[in-house]
Amino acid sequence: MSFAIEAKGLHKIYGRSVALGGVNFQVPEGAVYALVGANGAGKSTLIKVLMNILEPTDGEAWMMGARSDQFNGVRLSALGYVSENQKLPEWMTVGRLLSYLRPFYPKWDRELEDYLVRRFDLPLKRKLKHLSRGMRMKAAFVSSLAYRPEVIVLDEPLSGLDPLVRDELVESLQWLQRQGKPFTAFLSTHDLGEIENFATHVGYIEKGRILFSEETRQLKKRFRKVVVRFDGGSRVPSTASKAWLQLEVIDSAIHFVHSKYEGETSEHEVRAAFPNALETEFEAMPLRAIFVAVAKSGRDTATFEKSGI
Repeated sequence: MSFAIEAKGLHKIYGRSVALGGVNFQVPEGAVYALVGANGAGKSTLIKVLMNILEPTDGEAWMMGARSDQFNGVRLSALGYVSENQKLPEWMTVGRLLSYLRPFYPKWDRELEDYLVRRFDLPLKRKLKHLSRGMRMKAAFVSSLAYRPEVIVLDEPLSGLDPLVRDELVESLQWLQRQGKPFTAFLSTHDLGEIENFATHVGYIEKGRILFSEETRQLKKRFRKVVVRFDGGSRVPSTASKAWLQLEVIDSAIHFVHSKYEGETSEHEVRAAFPNALETEFEAMPLRAIFVAVAKSGRDTATFEKSGI
């Protein structure tokens, strides 16, 4: 398998503060990889290291088969980047911005540019400083997608936008992925609703460490909400598995999240652990519930790490 992005033992340390503490993960070519974590978890720092905006204290960042700190003009022209705090020359009109950028990118696609401008209803003759935040972000997307990058990195691009604009931007990425020229998208977010049905792979970062990184469908497959019901009182067993997160007693039932669910094998083990239970329920979980369970568990990184993607 070929990887579009790789992090190999990345550390970023500021004095006594550890922003990144040994980050390792891989993003397959053609994937839509979502990096999820709370504000301050290290998402933007990691992206800036991957983009060679920041130099790592230790470790290596790779993109498109080359170390990020060895990028040349050809590779840079195949890399797109949009951030939450995207800086644009506000004195320019939208049309002037696009005209200015075209010569820098040999693969700039005028037909794609025109399509995206129409799709986003961008006013070409209006200055960027007179546009709403949502319209400026649309202009940033057009300027980063029109040259068909092999990899596009998106740092919280949807933060603070209204739902309609968010949907338009996500739909534009999905549409472009279906056009027969797949690219790799790497985006950071703290809003799981943005990527629930979009990301093919997902990584969770907390305090500068990747707790897991894997295919979205595999992640959702291995997490289950479990409810064990009893006739009368119940208590949490002292020998509970480390894979059971957020164990708690509510009325006459024990609730927990199984983080290593393996179908019938796991169901048999749970029922064997509670032989006096009236019934046991196993329910699939949305991404938001999975990440909340992980964030609240307070367990060691090793509990959640998943090698490979």
